[in-house]
Amino acid sequence: MRGLLVDFGGVLTSNVFDSFKEFCRREGLAEDAFVTLFRSNPEARAELRRVETGEVEEAEFSRRLATMLAVADSEGLVDRLFAGMRPDQPMLDAVRRAKAAGVRTGLVSNSLGEGRYDRSTFPELFDGVVISGEVGMHKPQPEIYALGADRVGVSPLECVFVDDLRENCEGAEAVGMTAVLHRGAEGTVPRLEELLGVDLSG
Repeated sequence: MRGLLVDFGGVLTSNVFDSFKEFCRREGLAEDAFVTLFRSNPEARAELRRVETGEVEEAEFSRRLATMLAVADSEGLVDRLFAGMRPDQPMLDAVRRAKAAGVRTGLVSNSLGEGRYDRSTFPELFDGVVISGEVGMHKPQPEIYALGADRVGVSPLECVFVDDLRENCEGAEAVGMTAVLHRGAEGTVPRLEELLGVDLSG
């Protein structure tokens, strides 16, 4: 494998679902209210796809989401959702080491509005970047994976893709990539070392 494509939230950061639970507790909601909404409500899922592809502005998405969750204040709602996320240093280090070893590295991320990325780190981490709201498509659409591979200059068949959502891994596999379902650096990094043939743990 000559390419490594990774998700952002939940792969290069701590678990996004833990952050969602923290948000719900702070807002006085049931701990699983946010996840349950998107799993059970087709309208909510449609709104999520619209903001991910840039069809809806973040502020408008926040207003609609606040209504669906019965949260009084929509101001800064997306920031509050992700407030509990922290960088996952072992995963960030692994991506840096892969790039330094000659692996073509890229980001393929579904964004909510503006996204919460430290873009100053992008040059040291990635050879190519694909953010859903900037390209008008989202995971698990096959086109976004193909674009990610194209931006790092590697065939999808030569790419490893890492994501914390099974459906996104399945989307990558559908275009010929080898997917790794991320459940923590302690499992993902050794698997990437095996697939890429490089030392990523220092």
